[in-house]
Amino acid sequence: MAFPKPASESDLFLHSNFASRYVRDSLPRFSMPEESMPKEAAYQNIHDELQLDAIPKLNLASFVTTSMEEECNKLIMESINKNYVDMDEYPITTDLHNRCVNMIARLFHADVGEDENGIGAGTVGSSEAIMLAGLAFKKKWQNKRKAEGKPYDKPNLVTGSNVQVCWEKFARYFEVELREVEVREGYYVMDPAKAVELVDENTICVAAILGSTYNGEFEDVKLLNDLLLQKNKQTGWETPIHVDAASGGFIAPFLYPELEWDFRLPLVKSINVSGHKYGLVYAGIGWVIWRTKDDLPEDLVFHINYLGADQPTFTLNFSKGSSQIIAQYYQLVRLGQEGYRSIMENCRENAMVLKDNLEKSGRFNILSKDDGVPVVAFSLKDRSQYDEYKISEMLRRHGWIVPAYPMPPAAQHINVLRVVIRAEFSRTLVQRLSFDIHNVLHELEKVHPTMTNNTEDVKKSLVDSVVKKNAMDTQKEIIGQESNKRQKIMAA
Repeated sequence: MAFPKPASESDLFLHSNFASRYVRDSLPRFSMPEESMPKEAAYQNIHDELQLDAIPKLNLASFVTTSMEEECNKLIMESINKNYVDMDEYPITTDLHNRCVNMIARLFHADVGEDENGIGAGTVGSSEAIMLAGLAFKKKWQNKRKAEGKPYDKPNLVTGSNVQVCWEKFARYFEVELREVEVREGYYVMDPAKAVELVDENTICVAAILGSTYNGEFEDVKLLNDLLLQKNKQTGWETPIHVDAASGGFIAPFLYPELEWDFRLPLVKSINVSGHKYGLVYAGIGWVIWRTKDDLPEDLVFHINYLGADQPTFTLNFSKGSSQIIAQYYQLVRLGQEGYRSIMENCRENAMVLKDNLEKSGRFNILSKDDGVPVVAFSLKDRSQYDEYKISEMLRRHGWIVPAYPMPPAAQHINVLRVVIRAEFSRTLVQRLSFDIHNVLHELEKVHPTMTNNTEDVKKSLVDSVVKKNAMDTQKEIIGQESNKRQKIMAA
């Protein structure tokens, strides 16, 4: 058994980490070190290296919450050592989880009575929630096909090509054909009519997005529901809808309460939402909610008893922390509907201010919608001298992370810059970002003077350049002649 080498006397009594030998050595990268190091040195070295990361609040690429109140941070640290799966040992934590499910189910108008529990589960994020919802659809479709004596080996799923990558993962991991409705220029979400055309007897569900990753736009779930009802009536099928409300699930109920997208529509059988986005919790929490108990096949639910009591579980993983669940409950009761509504209104207003500032510059096309997730997606009107990727790169010099990316296939010739307005992004930061975008454009135009689209101006510019060139050539010739004369005189 190897024992760590004892620290030297100077190390034991040294008060400054920066005067110790640990500052002279790099932290290991590939192999675990043989010797131990003081906790202060380990902390300082790791802390210093992490300073090279971006500032989370200025990461405008992400929908994920980066700031919470100090009281909630305390609750997170107090429960960070609790494993949520130990339900018998931590019954209060389990009860807080169930309260969250009940509150979110009712927020989405699930069919639950006053004293009934909602059907759902906390997940690591919307990706796991989508996997669980997809598995429930697949299993229910397979069970129905088996009972009818029909083939059940070729399930498919209909989505738009603008879906988040987790849908592609589900299709590949669980062997489901993914049928995508292509977006097009000017229409960057799934067309409900085209989606219904792709539905057949093997379709396990149609997935609609409440808040597209690309531009924050809500898809028309109501129209999709109505069209699918007609097709189901004509064919005798029972094709359902899943709503991916990862981004919009905590926005629509407060900003657009009259919008019908949730369990008010009869074909919507399950909904996922990210607690760590506009649910206002740090990364690591999502939720999946089913309309009724019948929409979650019982044979997908496992019952375990080796932790002290019978516990039903329907998750892809086993162990996970309790902190984010407790943080979600804190936000739901701390803010209430009044607080969430106020925060979402602030986000929307700040998004409108940024949009207006971009439009006033005259350089950008706005591709996001006023109604939807508070996202501002925009592209350059003129890319002849520089593009969106260059703007994104230069904004990083000011500390901002603003992603540039192409739209989905069929519209991928359009590049987009996207700014996600989160709860912690204040009006002051909006104005500062607008100012820095203006400065970046000014810097780029000094390097690449703006080309005019006016034909006469172009012609005049070309003529002027030719005249200027001829004048310069004449001047060079005269100077050359005078220089030759002086050289001849000096030589004589």
